[in-house]
Order: sequence, then structure tokens, then C-alpha cells
Amino acid sequence: MSRIGKHPVPVPQGVQVQLTGQTLTAKGPKGELKLTIVEDLDVTMADGKITVKPRQVTRRARSMWGMQRTLVNNLVKGVKDGYSEELEINGVGLRAAMQGKNLQLNMGFSHEVIYPIPAGIEIKVEKPTSIKISGADKQLVGKVAADIRSVKPPEPYKGKGIKYASETILRKEGKKK
Repeated sequence: MSRIGKHPVPVPQGVQVQLTGQTLTAKGPKGELKLTIVEDLDVTMADGKITVKPRQVTRRARSMWGMQRTLVNNLVKGVKDGYSEELEINGVGLRAAMQGKNLQLNMGFSHEVIYPIPAGIEIKVEKPTSIKISGADKQLVGKVAADIRSVKPPEPYKGKGIKYASETILRKEGKKK
């Protein structure tokens, strides 16, 4: 039995959740998101709570139970509060700037890297070395942050590159004379 899956997901004030077949739709102050639930699971709504249960006790249903409950929870939290990720840029001459609806990154290459911002994502550049990514979809926010970080990941000798604000870089010792 799934320890995560057996807990119901509470629906907070200001969030409207609608269940149509196996599709769950949530609307809130941060936007609207949809999630298609796996066929092996049943989703019910009662008393302001969403409950996910397996239809039959199969290996696939048990393995999907906790994950689908977590996805429903992320959906409800995302439309209510949203998710955010912060990136830091370290290195001389490395910087970021907004250019219309694109993120412009100067990473020491012979060209500037232009990253088009997907729909549903908001990017703020408070300082040239700080990027804040926010949106309702947790998976999309994480993917955008990972894509931007992959332009120039931090290197272990001097720590130059793009890193998460909460990340610590394991530094290596340089060569000895």
C-alpha cells in the first residue's frame, strides 16, 4: 500500500477542480492546468478533497498510485501558489538580460544565446547575474531552469557558469607546481 497515495489532496480556497473522466482540471489565481490520470487509478472528489485509489491491486497500479497523487498535489499547489526556481551566474563577463519575450545570455561564447520563454513561464532578471523563473507548472519550471543551466554548467575549478541558487559546487584543487 502506498504511504503517499493513501493521503487525500486538500483543495484550498480559490481553486476550482473539475473531474471529467480521467482528466483533472484545476483553475486558480496562477492559471489553469490539466492532468490525465492513468487508467489503472480512480480519482474521486468529496468534501473538498481529492482521493486517488487503485482500481485493482496490480503491480502497475501500485507503482503509479503515489506518483499520480503527487502530480495531483503539484497541480493544485501550482494553480494556487505557483513554483519558482532561482539561478545564479558566476564568472567575469557572464550575464543575462531580457530581450522582449526572450532571455539573452552572454556566456563567453562567440555568440549570444537566445532562449525563447515558453508559455506559462515568467522570467525575471533582477541583476545581470540572477535569474528567477516562476510559473504554475512545477515540471515546466524545472525543465526551463535545467535548460538554461545546461547552456553553461558550473565548472569545478573556479565555479564559473550557471548554477541553482541552492546548489553548492564541489571545487577541485588546481594543478600543483
